[in-house]
Amino acid sequence: MRVAAIVLGVFAVLICGGLSSPTRSQTSNTSHPEKAKVAATTPLILESEEGERRVLRGWPGHPEPGETFILKVDPKNGGSKRLVLFTANIGTGGAIDAHRHPHADEILYFTSGKARVHVGNLVRDVHAGSTVFIPAGTWISASNIGPDPIGAVAIFSAPGFEDFMRDTSVREGEKNVPLSKKENDELMKAHMDAVIYEEP
Repeated sequence: MRVAAIVLGVFAVLICGGLSSPTRSQTSNTSHPEKAKVAATTPLILESEEGERRVLRGWPGHPEPGETFILKVDPKNGGSKRLVLFTANIGTGGAIDAHRHPHADEILYFTSGKARVHVGNLVRDVHAGSTVFIPAGTWISASNIGPDPIGAVAIFSAPGFEDFMRDTSVREGEKNVPLSKKENDELMKAHMDAVIYEEP
């Protein structure tokens, strides 16, 4: 499956210094008027099925719709300038295709199921509760090797990949038309700064 971190149901608490962006009340709009335009972040509390629900479009060689994923936190959901979090389920026999994120670290947390994970030179079978850290630029792939769907949470240290995910999906309930080879190639090229997939 294409969802890179998924790809795709994850979790974790990431503590970084200076994650909050200045709000209008925290910025002077007299000496630096451009700072007054910075959007304030919005706190969110989301249940497991809440968020921006999307379904991957089919792609060349895989014409049926892909997995459903939920964008939870990103620049458009909560206004985060530094973090992205989404959840996904990978069906029986499904996979996260080999890819890497050039400019963002990723944490992939499995909430259910059993997966075989390849990250860098490491290969390991993991279960619910497992965490995978993927430094920027490191190849990652995973396959569902169990009888049940894999629930995964993906967290990224920088925005970018969520734009690719939006561009290759539709909102749940919308008509889902597979990507043509031309569309797929154009999107891969347009988002190379956020994700690079291994050639088949």
